[in-house]
Amino acid sequence: MFIVTSSTLAVVLCVVTMLCWGSWGNTQKLAGKSWRYELFYWDYIVGILLFSLVVGLTLGSNGEAGRPFLEDLGQVSCGRVGSAILGGVIFNAANILLTAAVSISGLAIAWPIGLGIALVLGVFLNYLLAPNGNPYLLALGVALVLGSVICNGVASGKNSKVSGNGISKKGLAFTIVSGFLMGIFYPFVAYAMDLNSCTSPAEGMATPYTAFFLCAVGAFLSNFVFNTILMKRPISGEPVTYKQYFAGNLPTHLVGVLGGCVWGLGTVLSYICSGKEANLGPAISYALGQGSPMIAALWGIFIWKEFKGSNAAVKALLVGMFIAFIIGVATIIMARS
Repeated sequence: MFIVTSSTLAVVLCVVTMLCWGSWGNTQKLAGKSWRYELFYWDYIVGILLFSLVVGLTLGSNGEAGRPFLEDLGQVSCGRVGSAILGGVIFNAANILLTAAVSISGLAIAWPIGLGIALVLGVFLNYLLAPNGNPYLLALGVALVLGSVICNGVASGKNSKVSGNGISKKGLAFTIVSGFLMGIFYPFVAYAMDLNSCTSPAEGMATPYTAFFLCAVGAFLSNFVFNTILMKRPISGEPVTYKQYFAGNLPTHLVGVLGGCVWGLGTVLSYICSGKEANLGPAISYALGQGSPMIAALWGIFIWKEFKGSNAAVKALLVGMFIAFIIGVATIIMARS
């Protein structure tokens, strides 16, 4: 299977993760012009599951190192399987809330706040799970990224007073809960993997490809509960039905599936870079990937014009947000061993 053995390549792939995690939300914005987000979300989850299976049967099965995907799937212990699936369930709950917050408050507002919370909590938990890198530089980098999130939140508050486009109380509540859940899901998936060796993983433990697939299974199965509830009791608007979902046209469905594939690519790369061979560890690889809020903010600001008409103070805060973010990400990269 494909294994990353260079820390430099691992950093590059984590940047790709950041781009993927920060960009899939654009597919929601595109589909949202004619498609409710509850219906979009089914296509998104299906896209993640299909991508996890395809990448497992290709990159996860070719080459002499590690265990082939299907062989590895068959030998993972029940406890590790359950942990990865539970991680997928927690992720799905977090992501549905985040998607709802985006539909209420916009991409540039919901993502930086929610995923900023997830960044701080996730890095802390992942470092406890597998310490790697300079903890002081890692903490400084995370603090700077958190500072960029605070700048975004203040800018959003000021922008709401000027244009009425800021985050609502309901959107803020969804964002905070989503950020907390998003911060705790990853350690459950990481527990299923042998982080000490992707080349020769221990018996009963999963390779990154298998862990990703099990996480996707958990997200897919839980969606029958979480998203069905939201379809019947939506955050806003009238209830939607499965009949409406199956009546959707193919291009609209494919937009959602594409969103799932984009997120899936970023996630599997993050998992691959968490192994000891890449010399990053789960805390740093997760921290780099969670720079995605600023990517989302860039899309929201420059493409979707979510801060259009902002005053000088808001624009200054947005500049400060990006400066703190760039320095923070650079510091996190420097923290690697």
